[in-house]
Amino acid sequence: MREDEPAVYTMSIEARKTDKILIKNLVVRNTVGVDSWERCKTQPVVINVCLYTDITPAGDSDHVTKSIHYGHVTKAVTKVAEETTFRSFEELAHAIVKVGIIKFGAVKATVKVEQPRALLHAASAGVEVTRTSADLADLAAALEKQEKNGGASISFETVGDVSGFGYDDVVFVKDLKLSTIIGVNPWEREEKQVVVINLKIYPLTRSEEQKSYHLRTIVRSVSRHIEASGYKTVEAFVAAIARICLEKCHVSKITVKVEKPSALVFAESAGVEITRDQQWLKEIQEEESKGGKTYAHFMEQSRFADIPANYTHSAYIAVGSNVGNPIANIENALALLESQCSSTVVDTSFLYETPPMYYTEQAPFLNGAIKILTSLSPEDLLRKLKEVEAELGRQPSFRNAPRPIDLDILFYDDIVYHSEVLTIPHPKIQEREFVLWPLCDIAKGMEHPTLFRTCGQMLSQLLKVTAESPEGPLKINKVLPMHRSAQVMWKWDAKTYVMGILNTTPDSFSDGGEHMDVETAVAHAERMAEEGADMIDIGGMSTRVNADETFPVEEEIRRVVPVIKALRAKGFKLPISIDTFRAQVAEAAVQAGADLINDVSGGSRDAEMLAVMAKTKVPVCLMHMRGTATTMQSKENTTYENDDVVEDINQKLQHLIDQAIGSGVYRWNIIIDPGIGFAKTGSQNFDILREMKQIIGHDAPLEGFPCLVGPSRKKFIGDATGVSEASKRGYGTAAAVAASIAGGASIIRVHDVREMSEVTKVSDSVWKKGRDL
Repeated sequence: MREDEPAVYTMSIEARKTDKILIKNLVVRNTVGVDSWERCKTQPVVINVCLYTDITPAGDSDHVTKSIHYGHVTKAVTKVAEETTFRSFEELAHAIVKVGIIKFGAVKATVKVEQPRALLHAASAGVEVTRTSADLADLAAALEKQEKNGGASISFETVGDVSGFGYDDVVFVKDLKLSTIIGVNPWEREEKQVVVINLKIYPLTRSEEQKSYHLRTIVRSVSRHIEASGYKTVEAFVAAIARICLEKCHVSKITVKVEKPSALVFAESAGVEITRDQQWLKEIQEEESKGGKTYAHFMEQSRFADIPANYTHSAYIAVGSNVGNPIANIENALALLESQCSSTVVDTSFLYETPPMYYTEQAPFLNGAIKILTSLSPEDLLRKLKEVEAELGRQPSFRNAPRPIDLDILFYDDIVYHSEVLTIPHPKIQEREFVLWPLCDIAKGMEHPTLFRTCGQMLSQLLKVTAESPEGPLKINKVLPMHRSAQVMWKWDAKTYVMGILNTTPDSFSDGGEHMDVETAVAHAERMAEEGADMIDIGGMSTRVNADETFPVEEEIRRVVPVIKALRAKGFKLPISIDTFRAQVAEAAVQAGADLINDVSGGSRDAEMLAVMAKTKVPVCLMHMRGTATTMQSKENTTYENDDVVEDINQKLQHLIDQAIGSGVYRWNIIIDPGIGFAKTGSQNFDILREMKQIIGHDAPLEGFPCLVGPSRKKFIGDATGVSEASKRGYGTAAAVAASIAGGASIIRVHDVREMSEVTKVSDSVWKKGRDL
């Protein structure tokens, strides 16, 4: 360059490749999942495309053939979008990225796919992804090889980890409008106001432990929480939304923006925006754990520590039996799964007694669902399941015949698979209540990969269809098998069960010393059976305030085991519960003939108790309490954060449930107890009775779990009625029992069996629709 020539700035080739070809708001018609009413209908989809390239040749020559022709891109994108049905926004976005980079040679592509009518109360929802040619290099090579040699079609989604752009993928919800109580001003506490919520979800953190999420489930969870809330500050409001999404819905990172359009007179809105991730959640959980608190919403279930590292696949399996002893068949099948099938059972549903479908001339089925982790491929897993069925006595027969055990793969990871012998997901999930009820216990929010609905949505829609059918809805009962006692089957919706109290102690608060010898104890148990008891709860250690808990285990065993043996020797048919927090006592009692372990500590006082519960496979009752008999009524143990005993019950019981399931206790064997009278003041006991539905009602944290309530003759009843003598608190107990049943209790634990049996019958007639009169 001569000194008199002007300087010329020359951009590098790489810099010029940041030139952009833009297509803005291309509207196509497509079926991407379901519409706002959850129907598989064609919907408008808005697509924005940004292709990165170097436009210099076209700029120099003024010929469009030397650039990426946006008209051709538009046609190609429209063709891909409108001629294919996609499972999700993400799948459509990846398909368009592939068009831009592979077909048109862009070095980088950013695609935003937005569906204006995706959600009922939101303006739109969608996804934005960015990928480079380096991310798609393997795909390009595979396509080139296929073009030369032929072969099966290639389905490919890049995670974007070569360029790193995959970490910035975002799923978004725009302008979700909800009505709620929010604000510190007195007038804001009176009327609900509209809030506008925007979510940006970053789901693609490259963690093998990341769980799947479902956008509709996220929005539904947020909506239900917000519409029932009453926050004073937007800051608390927005933090709660972030936490629900991270903790319940398993997202890795989220940005939440909340606006109050009614907050300011001369501004469009006021609001707060935050970004939170799993590390933030972990830190606050650790802080809460140090303070003895666990978040009430949705705790992470503890997992087995000894799961082999190669058990990387998850599968959901339906289990059923209607021949022989169904509960024993199911338990044996689960044991064989773990011992012979390279699998570990990590969760179980409740159990349901269901009428047979298709071929109806056979006995009812006992149905459930389980989640396993396995190293097996889908067809290897199927082969092993067939071996388990054969080992347990299933023989070839006609389709839908009676069978000792039935094991069907429902889902395997999130794959769609079809061969001559296996279809995944199971092709009849959506038409079978006996599959969906238990599946919803453990995977309610999981999306079916081809029907675009969660398990909960499929069940809801099926129930609406069956309710309107000429035959009406199926009679499906959630049950608890008491297989030691002549295969007694408790149906939770049919009635409230009465547990009669038998204390073989010298110091119980109401009847201490009355049933110390075996003969007297047996006679009292038989009398309670005649009066209407459904179960006898035998305890050898008093749990009253300041009771002695220091006497030897051997003494407690001496007090209870001979009574259980004597009852069984006389042919006593009712189920028997053992009331103890000591593992040795529980195991000895079960060996003697007890059917249920009733632990006031929920398995937390004795380190061996959960192992005994899992080993014996009997039903268990987990109770909420704090401290010991000598400390539980102290000010420290009766003081709850925010003066909210119900929240603490939900938190602690969820933790106990997680610990039990993580130790191998089946969900169908778990009963919960809010612990009336244990580390509670009188007013707190009434709070529990008043707010039972906040514990076990619809959408409550412990929804679905059968609940035992034991108010009988307790001090808070005497304080309210002025009756100081415990044995004369029958009328007050009757009122507490009725309140318990109104709140959804499944079992009431009482001293006065005849009188309380009458109370339960009348209460059931009012509040339990399933009771047969």
